[in-house]
Amino acid sequence: MASSSIDKQKKQPIYQQIVTHFIEEIQAGTYGPGDRLPPERSLAQTFDVNRSTVVKALDELKSLGWIERKQGSGSRVLEGRWGNRQTPLSYLRSSLSSPYLQQDPYLQQIQHLRAEKDVLDLYTGDLPADLIPDFTFPAFTWEEIRKESTKILPTGYEPLQEILLQHLADSFNLPTSGQKLVITAGSTQGITLLMQVLLQAGDCIATEDPSFLFSLPLFSTMNVQLIGIKQDSEGMRPAALEKVLKEKKIKFVYLNPTFQNPTGHTMSEHRRQAIIRLCQTYQVPIIEDDVFSELAFEEVPPKLKSMAPETVIYLGSLSKLLGSSIKIGWLLVPEALADQFAQAKKRMAIDTTIFPQVLANIALRSSDYHQQQRTLLTEMAQRQQDLHQLLLAFQEDWQWQPTKGGLYLWLTWRHRTLTRKDWSLFLANDCLVAPAFLFSNDTNGLRLNYTRLAKDDLPRFQEQFTKITQQLKEQTYERNH
Repeated sequence: MASSSIDKQKKQPIYQQIVTHFIEEIQAGTYGPGDRLPPERSLAQTFDVNRSTVVKALDELKSLGWIERKQGSGSRVLEGRWGNRQTPLSYLRSSLSSPYLQQDPYLQQIQHLRAEKDVLDLYTGDLPADLIPDFTFPAFTWEEIRKESTKILPTGYEPLQEILLQHLADSFNLPTSGQKLVITAGSTQGITLLMQVLLQAGDCIATEDPSFLFSLPLFSTMNVQLIGIKQDSEGMRPAALEKVLKEKKIKFVYLNPTFQNPTGHTMSEHRRQAIIRLCQTYQVPIIEDDVFSELAFEEVPPKLKSMAPETVIYLGSLSKLLGSSIKIGWLLVPEALADQFAQAKKRMAIDTTIFPQVLANIALRSSDYHQQQRTLLTEMAQRQQDLHQLLLAFQEDWQWQPTKGGLYLWLTWRHRTLTRKDWSLFLANDCLVAPAFLFSNDTNGLRLNYTRLAKDDLPRFQEQFTKITQQLKEQTYERNH
C-alpha cells in the first residue's frame, strides 16, 4: 500500500480516495474477508494525512458495508454479505466497469469449478433436467407466431394473462377484481421493475435476514440500503420489524414467506397476519415474492396477497417449475400501478419475448399440467426424505428443518463460528453449496438444493459431506489447542 494512490490535487476529497483505494484492494484480494486493516495511526502516516481523515474514511467504509470496526480491535474486512455492499455514487458515475460491480469471489470460484470439473452442484436455483415436466408443444409456422404477436399488450401476452389469472385464483385464491398482471421475463426482471418504479437512490428496504436479496449486486449499484430483519422458524419477527419501521423510513417490506430463500422456512399464518397489521399501521407496502408457489407438496398458509390485496404486490414465476430457459414471471398489482410498471418496461427497453409466453400459455392450458406437477412434487418429497435420512448421521454437527416444498434445505453448523476460508473446503471437495455469508452476516449456515440429489448421487454426497465435516472438526480442534 503506497501513498501514491492518493492525489491531493484531485477535486475528490482525500477521504473518498482512501475509501476507493480500500474497496479496490478488497476486490483485488489484497485484503480478504476477516483480514485486519492497518491501525489508524499507521494509515495516517502511509497516506500522509491527518488521523481524522483516516477515521472518516474508515467510518464511510463501515457504513457502506465493507468493514466492521470495534473499539480496541481495530478494523477488519467483513466476513458477511458481499452483495449488500454499497458503492459511492461518484465512482459509479465515472465508469460502468467499476470493480464494485464484480461478483463475490466465492461465486466466481463456483462458476470456474462448474466449467472445469465434474462437481456436485447443490448451489444452483434450478430443478435438475430429469425433474422438469415434459410438455408437448405443437409445431408453429412463422405466420402463426406473427399472429400471436398481435395479442401482446404493454403488460404482456393477453392469452397468458387470462390463464394465469384463472390459475392464481383457482390454485391460490388470489384476488383478480381490481388487480392486473404484468408479465416479466422471470422474477429477476420483476424485481428490477419494482426497483425502478418504487425506489430512488438512498431509499431503504426491509427484508428477512438471511435473504437472497443480499446476494444481488443490483441494490448496491442503485445505492439502495437493505435492512435485514431477524427471523425464526415462523418467519420475520414482528417486534424487530416494528423497531425498524419506527426508526427508519422504509419504502417497502420485501418478503419471501413461502419456502424462503435461502432458509426454506414458511411463515405461519399467525405471523403473516401480524406482519400485515404492522405494515398497514405504518402504511408501508409489502412485496410478496412467491416464486416457489408451484412447488408445494403439502398445504401452506394463505398468500399475503389474498389476505391484503391492496397492501401487497405479488411477484410470481413459472421458471422454477418449467426451467430457467422459460423465463416467465409476473407482478400482480392494483390496476392503478400496472401502467407504471408497463411504462417502466418500455423505458428500460426490456421486453418479454413472445416465444416463452406462448410456451407458458400452452403448458398452463395443458390437460396434464396438474398431473405432471403432482408427479414432480412426489419425487421432490421423496428426494428430501432420502436426504433427511442420510443427514441423521450428521446431527451432532449440523442441524436442519425439513420443508413442505421449495428447492432448499438450510443446514447450520453446531460448533464454532465458521470463516470464509472454512467454506473453501466445500469447493476443494467439488461440492457446491451456498454459504450463509452470501445472504447474511451470519457465517454458520448453508443452503443446498436437495432436488439435485437423486438416489445415485447420495453415496457421492455422503462421502463428500463426511470428509468436509471431519475436516471442519479437525480445524476446530487445531484452533482450540
